[in-house]
Amino acid sequence: MKNSTINLLFVALFMNSMGSLFAQKVSVISKPAERKVDILVDGKPFTAYIYPSDSVLKKPVLFPIHTAQGTAVTRGYPMAPRAGERVDHPHHVGAWLNYESVNGNDFWNNSTAIKNRSKYGTIKHREVIKTKSGKGKGALSVSADWYLEDGKGKHVLNENTHFNFYARKQIRIIDRSTTLRANADTVYFKDVKDGFFAVRLARELEHPSNQADNFVDANGIVTRVEKMDNSNITGRYRSSEGIEGDAVWSTRARWVNLSGRIGSEDIAVCLIDHPQNPKYPTYWHARGYGLFAANPLGAKVFSNGKDALNLKLAPGQSVTFKYRMVIASGKLSDEEINVLAAEYGKL
Repeated sequence: MKNSTINLLFVALFMNSMGSLFAQKVSVISKPAERKVDILVDGKPFTAYIYPSDSVLKKPVLFPIHTAQGTAVTRGYPMAPRAGERVDHPHHVGAWLNYESVNGNDFWNNSTAIKNRSKYGTIKHREVIKTKSGKGKGALSVSADWYLEDGKGKHVLNENTHFNFYARKQIRIIDRSTTLRANADTVYFKDVKDGFFAVRLARELEHPSNQADNFVDANGIVTRVEKMDNSNITGRYRSSEGIEGDAVWSTRARWVNLSGRIGSEDIAVCLIDHPQNPKYPTYWHARGYGLFAANPLGAKVFSNGKDALNLKLAPGQSVTFKYRMVIASGKLSDEEINVLAAEYGKL
């Protein structure tokens, strides 16, 4: 092992396989009146599946997401802004799955900031199908509908998503499996860059940058910052192919790990592709300002026209996508991530 500080990973895997009596309790609690499902580990927040009305948010998301130490790795803005955060891209909330071009309509960039939404789409939560709590693992199954905001509100896709939530000592894992089925019409996913399975990270986990931007202060006032303070900005991408930093963007890899530090806590957030997904290993839409996404549907853009997918679903036809997110309180070596990826590939 290159990094002895996360030997706990293998200890935790062993404990999990032995069904240890000391496994952490993962509770999955539906709260329909609050339009959310809380996921707790030993009574403490891990994440929540939230589905506010579409006058607040244009898709269901996981928000916020915490490490085992309780640190939020996701950006707070726009749902719960924190001082020092960027205020760009209000559609980047927590962790989500959607796409920029579905029959020419944009589900990715839609937010309440958009005034004319005639070429946009909204994902509406339909039902919490099942929740399950347990030792070391919890589960949630939900359904949703993808609608066009074209004045007719056409229903184009049915979504069924299953989450598994794991607690392994200092590691948290979210496995997402989403099946999209075309409703009454053929559905085209044109190859574009904005998609697909994504997370927007806390300011401290961004890459250092000297580019001016707008930030929110402790009073909630947006201020233009011309000279960036990078003193606590520690993020760094690394892919399974050994590519690092901003160079990860548009490359293909089985996984990408974002390592950094918030306060005194070392943190790693790793997204892992599944071998059964289209275009495995996926292309990566990973930006230094904290957007981090696996996007197999953007092949033509990311390959400069050398590759293409242009996925099409006939009425009633479906496709399934599977992704794993690992949130570690500590550092993760390539070898440790490969173990987690191999484990996931067998599921």
